[in-house]
Amino acid sequence: MSHKRIPKRKAAIAVGGVAALGAAAFLLPMANASQDNASGATATAPKTLKSANDASDLAAQLQDLLGQAFAGSYYDSGKQQLVVNVISGDNNVVVQAEKAGAVVRQVQNSNSELAAVAQTLKTKATIPGTAWAVDPKTNKVVVTADSTVTGTKWDTLQSTVQSLGSNMATLKKSSGTFKTLVSGGDAIFSQVQDGTVRCSLGFNVTASDGSPAFLTAGHCGVAAKDWSDSETGQPIATVDQAQFPGNGDFSLVKYDDATTQAPSEVNIGNGQTVAINQAVDATVGETVFRMGSTTGLHDGQVTGLDATVNFQSETDPNGVDTVTGLIQTNVCAEAGDSGGSLFTQDGGAVGMTSGGSGDCTSGGETFFQPVTAALQATGATLGDAGAGAGDAGATADPSATAGDENGAGDQAGGDQIGGTADPSATAADPSATAGDQSGTGDATGTGDESGTGDASGTGDQSGTGADGTSSSN
Repeated sequence: MSHKRIPKRKAAIAVGGVAALGAAAFLLPMANASQDNASGATATAPKTLKSANDASDLAAQLQDLLGQAFAGSYYDSGKQQLVVNVISGDNNVVVQAEKAGAVVRQVQNSNSELAAVAQTLKTKATIPGTAWAVDPKTNKVVVTADSTVTGTKWDTLQSTVQSLGSNMATLKKSSGTFKTLVSGGDAIFSQVQDGTVRCSLGFNVTASDGSPAFLTAGHCGVAAKDWSDSETGQPIATVDQAQFPGNGDFSLVKYDDATTQAPSEVNIGNGQTVAINQAVDATVGETVFRMGSTTGLHDGQVTGLDATVNFQSETDPNGVDTVTGLIQTNVCAEAGDSGGSLFTQDGGAVGMTSGGSGDCTSGGETFFQPVTAALQATGATLGDAGAGAGDAGATADPSATAGDENGAGDQAGGDQIGGTADPSATAADPSATAGDQSGTGDATGTGDESGTGDASGTGDQSGTGADGTSSSN
């Protein structure tokens, strides 16, 4: 395991802790490029936004300001600017958005029109192995079908998308399979009738009654009630609330020992942690980090919001488990990563791993439960129950850890007691096999998790989480 306990179980499981497995290099130094505005010297230059959180705040302001004219937005991380879509035809709206500091793009499809597209898909094409979300960069709904959607199912999906019009929706194929990734930040375990279930801890929180708790995936909380921090250990936490399927995929799990200290941090390997200081909404285009007990630390970008995913039901061979309100990304994940932490470089808690398709060798799509929605639904608050955020020391940069296979992949560094790290520093070191899948996806000593990530009879979850494709991690 990549965490250690303080005597008398004074320390909770370290959030998202496991050795880092080389994420792709990213987070280039900020480039304050010239921001000339073609509309003339009197026009307001777009604001330089140093973080996606700043972009999210500006987007929220513009949504309130522009009303029905607002048609989505995304963060251009290269230029550090917010791009906002506005409905064509109202120059006054354009001026307002530019004065607020956004780059304005006039588009045809309104949010309400795209919502109607999603409703049509829900009515006519709720097929296991499909997903859809609005892509603000194309101003369309992007529909994805996994490898199981074939024959008449594919024909139905294709004809439905075509009926919506090429200017409203597009269809793409995924080589993997959408499923929940039950199997594994720090790994958590539960013994059930069919064997061992393994998931990943998302974020430590404080429950509404003041007791220490943590968030993880809802399908993990539905699968098992009592959870341990070791495969053969006694349970240390009990599910209090669980939502899956439906409007979300989250669980609130309370520590059985009310004196447990649950530090608000994510373990990114090599004894380094990232202090989690707030819950933030995701922004399309921003760079995010994911930590999971199978594949460690990986990074990527948010590609869609309010996504709907239709997982093949794990209890009904002919059924479908539809989950709405998810974050769509191109961050990889595999079986056992379910529930793991999705966070920003500066310590913002974004989401918990739900499911997806693909793996950390070939890539794929992964979906996440927004933390803000889970906190609101459960009444929990982000922060420590009996321990100060940052107790682990200086804050670390995850991008500095993700790609450093020297020690980052060393489980000894996962003790979770020590300095905090910069996740981008790990991912940014190409010499550390940032993109080299040998030693990244192979999960030597990391995903294997010493009989943990290997999921021998554990994370396999009877074919449920083993295929890290469309399953809920």
